[in-house]
Amino acid sequence: MTATDRAVQLVRTAAEAAADKLADDILAYDVSEQLVITDAFLLCSAPSDRQVRAIVDEIERRLREEAGAKPVRREGERDGRWVLLDYADVIVHIQHEEDRVFYALERLWKDCPLIALPEDVNAHSAQRRRTVGSASE
Repeated sequence: MTATDRAVQLVRTAAEAAADKLADDILAYDVSEQLVITDAFLLCSAPSDRQVRAIVDEIERRLREEAGAKPVRREGERDGRWVLLDYADVIVHIQHEEDRVFYALERLWKDCPLIALPEDVNAHSAQRRRTVGSASE
């Protein structure tokens, strides 16, 4: 079994929304073979609590307006360090970059297939790495 077309659509819309708010390292995994509770995970991070909240707000707005989707569950909003948005077909994790490194969800799901995201979704992350890399040289 693979992620449904609906799940892939939600993942791509959420990834584009996160990218619009300059989220870093956006990845999506097809977890449908491993879990019965959802088809896909979207992971992204940001360097500040405020930016995590802005990404959450944009993802919720875009999924509501473009896909008619509302989260069935939302966790972690108060702290703004790791917010989980559960859309049943897709679970979105927006993490502060320190928490992303510490919890390393990518390690847990590395055997699951990646879901292809629009090419420009991680353009901000790549640009940021180039800028940081050249500043440290």
